[in-house]
Amino acid sequence: MAELQERAEAKSEYKIEIHDVFFDYVQNKSKFAALKEINLNIKEGEFICVLGSSGCGKSTLLSLLSGLNHAKSGEILLDGKKIEGPGTDRAVVFQQYSLFPWLTVKGNVLFGIKQSGRKLGRKERSDLADKYVESVGLSGAKDRYPSQLSGGMKQRVAVARALALESDVLLLDEPFGAIDPKLRLELQELVSKLCTEHHKTVVFITHDVDEAILLADRIVVMEPGRIKSIHKVKLPHPRVREELVGTSEYEKLHRQLIMAFYDQVEEQIDAGVAL
Repeated sequence: MAELQERAEAKSEYKIEIHDVFFDYVQNKSKFAALKEINLNIKEGEFICVLGSSGCGKSTLLSLLSGLNHAKSGEILLDGKKIEGPGTDRAVVFQQYSLFPWLTVKGNVLFGIKQSGRKLGRKERSDLADKYVESVGLSGAKDRYPSQLSGGMKQRVAVARALALESDVLLLDEPFGAIDPKLRLELQELVSKLCTEHHKTVVFITHDVDEAILLADRIVVMEPGRIKSIHKVKLPHPRVREELVGTSEYEKLHRQLIMAFYDQVEEQIDAGVAL
């Protein structure tokens, strides 16, 4: 405990530190280890994609980062301080949009601004909401309600609301998994652009190899409960998928990730893990 306390008090070069994290839960009256000995350091402004199949623990890891769950042992530090629970210093976007149906597009974004706790006047809040609604291309729909929006538009609102918190850290749990391929590509490029502009530190959960290559500075490949490998993406930003595919660096990284990813999928199938 003394060693953990000393590490927490020391100033670190990392925005997020994950040290020896273990997490388990009860499944069919038996304990199941979802995460075992997870260690990962993330620099400020870094975009990390966590890649893995269903059941490998990647969403569990995000729930610990968000503060919705707590590690059974080990620790997670944000700016050198232990994460004790949810906070406005981290914005979260889930696969399900989680919009308030009784609020308009702008109203949902205003909610994010109010949650941040910043002392702003009514006009300042309104202008800021308009700014973030515009940033995701929805100025013409700001007075619509969620029931009047497509799936892609709803997810844009969720992204705008998360950005409106103006927290340094953005956590995304497969946010585009239920969106058609064309809209998915548009939203990937939008998130990449906005996170770069706002200098966000991002942890993005995905099971899509191409999505990870398009977005990440580093890709963390998970196998059940553990980090299997970490891959640095040396492709320059901004990235356009059509320009990446076919380049030697893309093809090399794609092969490495496919091998790492599908090896662990086969291992899960052999072990009888539900995918």
